[in-house]
Amino acid sequence: MRTIGNILWLILGGFVMGLGWWLAGALAFITIVGIPWGRACFVIGQFAFLPFGREAVDRASVTGQQDIGTGPLGLLGNIIWFVFAGVWLAMGHLVSALACFITVIGIPFGIQHLKLAVLALMPIGKTIVTR
Repeated sequence: MRTIGNILWLILGGFVMGLGWWLAGALAFITIVGIPWGRACFVIGQFAFLPFGREAVDRASVTGQQDIGTGPLGLLGNIIWFVFAGVWLAMGHLVSALACFITVIGIPFGIQHLKLAVLALMPIGKTIVTR
């Protein structure tokens, strides 16, 4: 079932948004300062291509301890991310979600786009795990 969901996801906006994440990652890698955000973009981009069967969770809940991305510096990183790329990726996911919500079959895909829109706003301190 996961495989069918992921195939339909690619058709219903997942492929375009995955490319959007990878483009944001490539742009972040151009600057030395943006490399940590770029790496996160490529990880989340993989998640955006095939989201069913995986989920984004707080890294502190997985590891059981705080690290640089889950503390105050992570918050600062999320604010910087929000200004430069988060808003644009979130808007792309919102537009894709609205398009998916037009049909009954697209509702689960629209919900997944909304989850990714929230992740796009504050990705620092998150990790992708298999359900």
